[in-house]
Amino acid sequence: MRLRAITGFFFVIVMLGSVLLGNSVFTVFYLALSVFCLHEFNGLVKQGTADPNRYSGLLNGIIVFLAFAAQCYFPSKFLLFLLPVILGSIYIQELYKKSESPFNNIAYCFLGLLFTITPFTFFHAIAFIDGSFNFHLPLGFLLMLWANDTGAYLVGSQLGRVKLFPRHSPKKTWEGFIGGIIITAGVAVALSHYYGEYSWKQWVSVGILISTFGTMGDLIESMFKRSINVKDSGGILPGHGGLLDRFDGLLLAAPIVYAYLYFITNA
Repeated sequence: MRLRAITGFFFVIVMLGSVLLGNSVFTVFYLALSVFCLHEFNGLVKQGTADPNRYSGLLNGIIVFLAFAAQCYFPSKFLLFLLPVILGSIYIQELYKKSESPFNNIAYCFLGLLFTITPFTFFHAIAFIDGSFNFHLPLGFLLMLWANDTGAYLVGSQLGRVKLFPRHSPKKTWEGFIGGIIITAGVAVALSHYYGEYSWKQWVSVGILISTFGTMGDLIESMFKRSINVKDSGGILPGHGGLLDRFDGLLLAAPIVYAYLYFITNA
């Protein structure tokens, strides 16, 4: 627990710094983080039946992230033309490998981009939802995501009785899930008093989306680990596992929250 607490403290400091130190640090940090997550993902699937090309896969991930991130600074449809080029090149890259299961590799290469790069591109875009960098939204997202994890753990460990999804995560309970939503909603109300871009009802709506889809992302990552028979996605964070273990809440929550914010911002 001491090791876990120390790691968690420095993890929070780094994450807060990534949001508060300006748009350049924000972009570079989440580019690096998404690429490390993709590298971790590729290492995991290599333990199974697939062997995606790590280095070309990482290059693909960098280009995909930068193509979307550049839209936040220099909106241009030309940059998005890079995406079909990258997606098509994945097939061509596999032609030059001697592999017994080329389409397994291709499938996992696409899944890696979807599983690791895409959530961070949407999280990055949340900071630019109104056209310029605003740290309030990604900071609020992180605070509510952590509130949900903490609330679900505390309530679930004390009051949890009914299993939420025992097939993939036997420790999660409905009581913990509901407790996480309530505590996240409380944090959302507090945020609305300091950051007035949205009303308290809209902040609470974001909080509910983060709690609901963050929990689903956690379950999906657990399903993925069980499918390849691993306990943790890695060991880069002592006491916490790998990067994918820490950011599974972003998997579905970031795209959904971005869609919601885009809708209410441009309505």
